Amino acid sequence: MNILIVDDERLIVKGIKSSLEVQGYNVYTAYTGYEALDIISREKVDFIILDLMLPDIDGMMLCKKIRENNDTPIIMLTAKDGDYDKILGFELGADDYMTKPFNMLELIARIKAILRRSESNKSPSTIQFNDLVISHEERKVYVKGEEVNLTQKEFDMLYLMARNPGRVFTREEIFNHIWSEEPVDVRTIDVHIKNLREKIEENAKKPKFIMTKWGVGYYFNKS
Repeated sequence: MNILIVDDERLIVKGIKSSLEVQGYNVYTAYTGYEALDIISREKVDFIILDLMLPDIDGMMLCKKIRENNDTPIIMLTAKDGDYDKILGFELGADDYMTKPFNMLELIARIKAILRRSESNKSPSTIQFNDLVISHEERKVYVKGEEVNLTQKEFDMLYLMARNPGRVFTREEIFNHIWSEEPVDVRTIDVHIKNLREKIEENAKKPKFIMTKWGVGYYFNKS
């Protein structure tokens, strides 16, 4: 996932960039509004952290300009703490607002929360692969027309992989998506995968849906 940081304070950019890269994100940086627009025009940007005070374009106007062409999630950063700025930021399309100085863990938590909402809004309500049907609205899974009883975590893991068929998720990535926190013991993912296979696969030892990429993680078979 690609995140763009737009801020003219280089030390702040360096700190945010380092923290996000530890989380596994790919990070672009821009120190002016025009640099940001150039990056957005050339690269696939999934999330934007945008400072209100920029040397060339006002952050509010940049937010408005970005919103003219895409709905990329935006968190605005500012040294100001006025309600007027927050209200205007939201009206121009910002998804969230943080005042400097801020806690980096809180920023990361807010990014993840916004991304989850964004993914949920874009996700299909029903996914079907052969005789496996996953209903997101009902939060139910059917195999050959029969409902399969899954736990909440099992359903979330299955839906995450099924809506991204072919993409390999590491155990850490699955843990971060489902638990929304730093991994404590990623071996719990193996247990959930084993249980899922026993419930949805015709032969859990020779799965046709949830596949293993040895040494990397798991993926949903798209073929």
